[in-house]
Amino acid sequence: MANRKDSDFLPGGGSGSRDAARAVPWSLRVAAAVSWRFLLVLAGVGAIAWVLGYLAEVAIPVGIALLVSALFAPLVGRLERWKVPRGLAVVIAIVVGLAAVGGVLTLVITTVIAALPQLQSRVTASLTSINDWLQSGPLHLSHDQLQQWLDNALSTVNGNSAELTGKAVQTLSTIGTTLTQALLALFTLIFFLYSGPQIWSFVLRGVPRDVRDQVDVAGRRGFASLVSYVRATVAVACVDAVCIGVGIWIVGVPLAVPLAALIFIGAFVPIIGAVATGAIAVLVALVANGFIAAVIVLAILIGVMQLESHVLQPFLLGRAVRLHPLAVVLAIAVGLVVSGIIGALLAVPILAVIKSAIGSMLRDPDLDPSEVNALRPGSARPLPDQQAAASEKAEKAEEKAEAKAEKRNDA
Repeated sequence: MANRKDSDFLPGGGSGSRDAARAVPWSLRVAAAVSWRFLLVLAGVGAIAWVLGYLAEVAIPVGIALLVSALFAPLVGRLERWKVPRGLAVVIAIVVGLAAVGGVLTLVITTVIAALPQLQSRVTASLTSINDWLQSGPLHLSHDQLQQWLDNALSTVNGNSAELTGKAVQTLSTIGTTLTQALLALFTLIFFLYSGPQIWSFVLRGVPRDVRDQVDVAGRRGFASLVSYVRATVAVACVDAVCIGVGIWIVGVPLAVPLAALIFIGAFVPIIGAVATGAIAVLVALVANGFIAAVIVLAILIGVMQLESHVLQPFLLGRAVRLHPLAVVLAIAVGLVVSGIIGALLAVPILAVIKSAIGSMLRDPDLDPSEVNALRPGSARPLPDQQAAASEKAEKAEEKAEAKAEKRNDA
């Protein structure tokens, strides 16, 4: 034992200089390799996020333009198939969109102006009843206590008048920035619709030639998932707005049309948006119509949310963009932290595009990019998933045919 050398204890039995890497267990080496690669990817994603945040005033309008282009691109493609020149098709699509937005805004503004006198009288009556309840109800608050709370609130507002003035100036600056970003988004949208394929071909030039076709297919599937997402979101938002709007109109809540328009806009943020805007409708019902009306509106809101989560979302989004509700909520939360309301609006579409693109790169066979139609929602899923869905659909159709045949034989 005393005559044995240190090299005899090395892995492999033997001779040679010491090798520290060989002494490290294989599992630990794999964990280290995965860890530094993960940190490198995380650093890359963080750098991209930092650049986008630094250029948010440009990145946000471009993102919104891409989202809207996914809504209008199928219309432009259909007009082109009807022998309409592409430039004219783009103009028609944008004019239709602006006309729809302008019509909704005009309807909302006129409805609000017409309903203000009625709303004012209802709010006055409701505040009087709330005041009476606070004094004669279980709280038994005196008139002096209520007056003191009101005086404190007024003094707080008056004491922060300078701060409120500064916020008003800041709001005017924000409105100017928003208008500038809206013009940039409109300008970008025009070029996305008119020369989107050329822009995508230019972007692909920066991809290595060996994987260019694969990245092209992944990009097309990602945009197809965006088309599917936007279509489904618009349909869900319309159903939410119509159902809740009709419900609060039947209950007799004032400003039913503006509230329905607000719910339509909020529904573009999945799960959270419709709930938040619906809560405003409940609050308006409480102030204008009382407690019973607010409970009825809340029940309508809960029923519509159940319809959305159990019927509309799985039926409209489930076949093309399969996103777990937890992934949706986490994406919205991250979007809110990073970029507020706009981040929450763009978070789920970005997640859907990334999911479809990564799924295509991992599972798609070698395909000719021309075989993938980016404007067709069914192209969002990789080819194996499409084939599995087609075979499953054929099996269900065969089972239905067999069931019908058995019924006929029994008859």
